[in-house]
Amino acid sequence: MRVFTSKCGIASTRLFFSEILTDDIRFRGSLGQYKNGYAEFGEYVDFIQRAFPDFSNEIEETISEGDKAFARLMYRGTHRGELFGIEPTGQSIQYAGAAVFKFRDDRIAEVWVLGDIHGLISQLQAK
Repeated sequence: MRVFTSKCGIASTRLFFSEILTDDIRFRGSLGQYKNGYAEFGEYVDFIQRAFPDFSNEIEETISEGDKAFARLMYRGTHRGELFGIEPTGQSIQYAGAAVFKFRDDRIAEVWVLGDIHGLISQLQAK
């Protein structure tokens, strides 16, 4: 899980897909993204990196049980690409989120993410 969150902000993320994700990964993101498999998940990574080239995740807390784990996260980045119809602002942002991970064969098979989109948009629209 920590490898997943650290790699999501790196341009070479695809190099790590087979190490940390099952080939049929199912991803649901709070930015309106539903992705299945490496190719579609790669589209999501590209989407985030276009908006925030320096995007990063920090795990603040985890809870695990069986094949599932919950993580409380903090997302950070600099707004350099259009997002939600908002042109790049150059602003540094940070917003809270949470994710539930399901594992299979020591790799992530499912990820369900919920981020504070209202907080993110408020920061992008701030004058």
